[in-house]
Amino acid sequence: MTITKFTASDLGNLKAEQPVVVLLHGYGADERDLPGIMSYLPNLPWVSPRAPLPTEHGGFAWYGVERVLNPTLEDVIAPTEALWHWLDDLLEPKQPLVVIGFSQGGLMAAQLLRTRPEAIAACVILAGFAADVEMPADAALRLNKPKVLYCRGAQDTVVAKDAVAGLNRWLQLHTRAQTKTYEGLGHSIDDRVMNDVADFVTAAIG
Repeated sequence: MTITKFTASDLGNLKAEQPVVVLLHGYGADERDLPGIMSYLPNLPWVSPRAPLPTEHGGFAWYGVERVLNPTLEDVIAPTEALWHWLDDLLEPKQPLVVIGFSQGGLMAAQLLRTRPEAIAACVILAGFAADVEMPADAALRLNKPKVLYCRGAQDTVVAKDAVAGLNRWLQLHTRAQTKTYEGLGHSIDDRVMNDVADFVTAAIG
């Protein structure tokens, strides 16, 4: 499993240890889905990879749909390793990451935190969920409890209630989560969400 397509801001003049935003799209979307949100974070470089698996109805996925809201360890290990391999090739070793993922991409944002928390400057989960498995860094996260921002629409019917509950359980055990719920919002993002994301990221990276 490899990542072969992406879009990005100009990465040619990256400063040492400058935070880079990693945008992780949801199921059935692609690398062009999320870069528009960078207007809320105008001074940060960014990368937006395409998930490795094509879907039947167009777009791409980080793993298959058989257990889309309750993936197994086998489901998530390969795309997590592929994402880290791609980031390692693209960026400098000490480049701190601001990971922002939507829906299935939110799970992948959590996966990056759950495997190399020392590389993550800020983690934002938008309308996402988490894998109910033990990941390599979960024990360390339970001790250190980094801050995470989790945003969801009150009218989101795509991510089932048990998946929302599962993510909340994981966040409570492993992080100091800021959880935001937005009335009138479904499985989507709006200005309210992105204003909160901008405030969180700005505070996290100083």
